Amino acid sequence: MGDRPVALITGASMGIGEAFADALAARGYDLALVARSGPALEAIAARLRAAHDIVAEPFVADLEERAAIEAVAGAVEARFGHVDLLVNNAGYGAHGPFETVGAERNAGEVRLNVEALVALTSRFAPAMLERGSGGIINVASTAAFQAVPYMAVYGATKAFVLSFSEALAEEFRGRGVRVLALCPGATRTNFFKTAGEGAKVGSFRTSEAVVRTGLRAYDRGRSFVIDGTANRLLAFSPRLAPRGLVARLAAQTMKR
Repeated sequence: MGDRPVALITGASMGIGEAFADALAARGYDLALVARSGPALEAIAARLRAAHDIVAEPFVADLEERAAIEAVAGAVEARFGHVDLLVNNAGYGAHGPFETVGAERNAGEVRLNVEALVALTSRFAPAMLERGSGGIINVASTAAFQAVPYMAVYGATKAFVLSFSEALAEEFRGRGVRVLALCPGATRTNFFKTAGEGAKVGSFRTSEAVVRTGLRAYDRGRSFVIDGTANRLLAFSPRLAPRGLVARLAAQTMKR
């Protein structure tokens, strides 16, 4: 630690978050790894320290809780002093009729997918702007581009992440801080153990492919990127049809 940049990655214990940890460690970042699973984080941190001779520290926290967000942000600042790259990856989705998912599950999606992301961005972006350097990668989804019946809350949270990220990218333009919304489609992660296989649309991509797409777009200063050619077509094709029709077609697909 010292001259190396520091990345904070949420949801770092598996899937896209772990793939970001691998890729950024290979780039020479020190890592603050945040997730609920302590043993998984410890194992990843130990592996990356040994492989890349970096500092990799696990921070166990449930980011659905506002107090936990404040605590982990303070702990990261105490350990590293600053954050150069914030990767807001933590999130989940529930699949099913809105009234059967349950009020607490729906509210939990908003707390994690939206409120935690905004809170961490609010905590670390001002210091980046003051230094005139840094970046934020927010993991959105192809679900951000249209209404998603039977995953109504998840789609709405990801639409927020996309809009929020694009807006900040413009606000911060020319001030040394980049903001990217990374929009993957179906990815081979534990996401579908929570959401259910019925939430899957399109072919699976790997977490490593998603992260390569994201970091390439980040390096180029993009404000958003969709991973995979098929996913790009899937995301943009709804623009060619009335929104009501798009929602009805999506309902037929997601209702299964």
